[in-house]
Amino acid sequence: MSNVKPLLPEPLIDRIARRFKVLSEPVRLGLLNVLHREGEMTVQDLVEATGYNQANVSKHLNLMASEGILSRNKEGLFVYYAIQDTTIQGLCLLVSGRIRQEIEQDQKTLRALNENR
Repeated sequence: MSNVKPLLPEPLIDRIARRFKVLSEPVRLGLLNVLHREGEMTVQDLVEATGYNQANVSKHLNLMASEGILSRNKEGLFVYYAIQDTTIQGLCLLVSGRIRQEIEQDQKTLRALNENR
């Protein structure tokens, strides 16, 4: 048996998978991108910033809030959403950095193939 620490704690695997599932939707990533850039926003602010319809934005925001990714702050008639999970930025930067590396490698491979024609 190896002394290597597990990548994921066994009791948390289902919860971790649920978090990744929530983050696997492009619309949600787009909303997170805007919230990261602009800070706390209402549903209407996000509708205007993204062009998504209000029902769709509300659905995605509620799901992310229920998973602890976003916070909700009600002020009068408005509900403001903000990124609550401090790991989101690092996770997104890590994954997008890796994707950029893969794209650069793919481009190098294509250039090399084209040069050898």
